[in-house]
Amino acid sequence: MGFDEMLYRDNVLKIEKVGVLNYPLICQTFLEDQRHPESITKLPPTRFFYIYTSWVWKRMQFGDRPPENPRALRFVDNDPILLSLHRVSCLFSCLTLIASGLCVWRMLGLKALPAFLALMSCAPVQIHFAQHALIDGVFAFWAMMCLWLLWENLRHPNDGRWLAGYGLSLAFMVITKENSAFVFIGLAGLIAVNRWAAFGKVTPRLLLVSVAGPLTGVTVLVTLAGGIGSFVEIYRLLVSKAETLQYAVMTGDGPWYRYLVDILLVSPVILILAIGGVFTQVRTHRAYVFLVAFVGFTYLIMCNVRYGMNLRYASIWDLPLRVMAAAQVGALSSRFGARQTLVMALAIVAISAYDLRQYWIFFMNYPLYELVTEGLVRAVKILK
Repeated sequence: MGFDEMLYRDNVLKIEKVGVLNYPLICQTFLEDQRHPESITKLPPTRFFYIYTSWVWKRMQFGDRPPENPRALRFVDNDPILLSLHRVSCLFSCLTLIASGLCVWRMLGLKALPAFLALMSCAPVQIHFAQHALIDGVFAFWAMMCLWLLWENLRHPNDGRWLAGYGLSLAFMVITKENSAFVFIGLAGLIAVNRWAAFGKVTPRLLLVSVAGPLTGVTVLVTLAGGIGSFVEIYRLLVSKAETLQYAVMTGDGPWYRYLVDILLVSPVILILAIGGVFTQVRTHRAYVFLVAFVGFTYLIMCNVRYGMNLRYASIWDLPLRVMAAAQVGALSSRFGARQTLVMALAIVAISAYDLRQYWIFFMNYPLYELVTEGLVRAVKILK
């Protein structure tokens, strides 16, 4: 059980003890602990969606079964709360694959779907998320949903169904993790450049939902925290303590291209093909411009967060990167004439197999838990 997993388990256990209606009490307990100058930095209970969903899973599958003693033999395999956290993570990794497939189908058509799904299903980091009690896979799902539904609303303006889905996804993303601010900035950037990029039509209703959705999420969090003062203090303490956390200082910094280095270590073929696709494919379809622009806007913010860089956060780029990689494979395969389909199929199978090998190297042979650069370079024996 990793450090983050222990904290998520602790929050689910607190709901089990005091109930959801007393969630402000959980937040107050968190504040009392974090106000102490010598207390260690802890993940905030305002990451409510993952914590609550895991509690619901625990109640549905395990009922009143008490938690295991963390010192017990085979604790990780038997503790009902930790098992529930794991299974929620796995569920949302599966949902991410489904949602991203629907996104690619709607954006680019059925022909683009098989190659993308093959690459996405073998993404090493996504598989890693499915096997641990980590929130990042859940957050990546909501980020992809927001990205997809923004595209749908631009292409089908003022459709109530797409607007409702977009607003709900924004709200759920906000109550999942504070990193939603980065995704929101990326989405706002896409809306801002739509006048020149011509993705679709920006309407007043879309702008209203783009603001109302996140505000709804913030309102829920303020209520759960017990008021605006507590809500602001939770995030103020989180930011201030993160800047002095020794682990974050040692592993969370670096130059602007650190994410590129990390992705190159884990999925080098995907990154190289995706970069090639940026130069060759963006002129063929507006969807490629849309996805690349999202990566650009979010990257610009995320690479400037002091002591806050980690490959886990880059999971929101798996969809755009693998779409561009699949498109580039298709473009290269087109040079083989009548054998184009066979060559592309073999190439996609080879790349997928290589990604699974990368998963084995990083997460089974080494194995990694935290995805920081030092661990990545040690896993591939650059450092020994």
